This record gives sequence, C-alpha cells and structure tokens, in this order.
Amino acid sequence: MTLDGFFEGDQSWKLDWLHYYWGKDLESFSIEQLRSADALLFGRVTYEGMAAYWQRAQGEDADYMNRLPKIVFSRTLERAAWANTRLVKDDAMGVVRELKTQGNGNLFVFGSGNLCRQLAENGLFDEYRIGLAPLVLGRGKTLFGHDLDELRLELAEVRQLSSGCLILRYQPLSAGDSAGRKTA
Repeated sequence: MTLDGFFEGDQSWKLDWLHYYWGKDLESFSIEQLRSADALLFGRVTYEGMAAYWQRAQGEDADYMNRLPKIVFSRTLERAAWANTRLVKDDAMGVVRELKTQGNGNLFVFGSGNLCRQLAENGLFDEYRIGLAPLVLGRGKTLFGHDLDELRLELAEVRQLSSGCLILRYQPLSAGDSAGRKTA
C-alpha cells in the first residue's frame, strides 16, 4: 500500500510501482508468510491476476503460490482453473468462518479490496499485515473502499525492509477497549 493509501493504481492491476520495492528481504518475508499458510483467499479480480502471473512464474515463492490451497469468492466466475483452487459463489463469510475453525496455519488475503472490506465488516480478520511503500501514488483503489465502520487496531510489529518499505502488523481491538489493550 502507498503512503496515500492505495493498493493499486487508477486502473485494475496497475501495480508497476511495486517493482521499485521488490527485493530479497521482501521475497524472504513473502516466503515466510506462505510457509505459515493453510490457504489463500481471493476475490475474483485479484484471483484472475494472480493466477495469470503465478502459473507462469518460477522460484520458491511461485512453488508455494501454486501448491497452496486457494479459495476464490465470486458470483460471476464460471470456473477456477488455477491448481488447488476452490470456487465459492455463495455465503463467503460463512465459508471463511468455517475455514477459521480448520487447520493450524494462517489464511492470507492478498489485495482483494472488496473481499477485505467484507471480512473487516464481519470481524473476520485476526490480524492486518500491510506493506507500506514510501510512495505517494496520487490516485488509485483503496484496500477497504469507503464508508467502512471505524476499526480500531493495535500495533503488533513493525519490520523495516532495505527498500524503505515497512511491514506493519496490526491486531483488532475489542469494541470499547479504550486503553489500547485487548480485553479478555
């Protein structure tokens, strides 16, 4: 995400600015995350872009992306051909609630602004991990859209990368927790 809050440019998949910040430490962080994942969750638009890219990519990160189970939430997609992908057309939030009760690893959402908004509205994120790029893009698409109810978060970790990017980890605070700590 850019300093001005955009995760992509003013056109879908306008992500050329990400290449300025890709390096060994961001790649290592990405692989670290993928190793801890039980599954990857996508909305349709992100799924289509990711599938097109990762099915042709090579390397350790590509191996994980192609091998891991993936769930794409879409009412319009007819089929999901990327390896190990399950298409869910209805009750996305119910499916995510069920997935959260299974397995021991993480469920990761990459991009997928509409899906992120729905997950946030339904309190289904246990943690927010944001890569903050030192860039003002000026226009684009925000990760959570507009008119989302207020979400209070507590900083769990900041990791600085050699590119100048920061990896920010936040955890949601309980409603009414004014002390900045989680309530029991």
